[in-house]
Amino acid sequence: MGTTTLKRSRQREAILTNLMNRCDHPTADMIYIDIRKEIPNISLGTVYRNLSLLADKGDILRITTNGKAERFDGKTNDHYHFICQNCGEVTDLPLEHMEDVNQAAQKVFGGKITGHETIFHGICSDCLK
Repeated sequence: MGTTTLKRSRQREAILTNLMNRCDHPTADMIYIDIRKEIPNISLGTVYRNLSLLADKGDILRITTNGKAERFDGKTNDHYHFICQNCGEVTDLPLEHMEDVNQAAQKVFGGKITGHETIFHGICSDCLK
């Protein structure tokens, strides 16, 4: 989104810290439940607003999950996700970043490719059991 500097906020810092210390790709509601333990009077609207600001700024990733609640990821480096079409769980896939995808896209695109996002869909191992 740019290099916009946000004014420091205790709530935003708590939300970012919470997200950076987990790997479960939580929903805003899940983060809200955790943050209320630290800041009891925080509103769900404040959590949503700050998650949106952090995602727009590029400090976190927003993962859209086909009609289910958005998920958030504190890990912003290039990596891939898997979304279970049965339970909706989001997990990281331990794949090497596929730079050749950027190069292949660049060959057929007149603009400048700067990256890509890939989400794999299917059924997770827990749902297959």
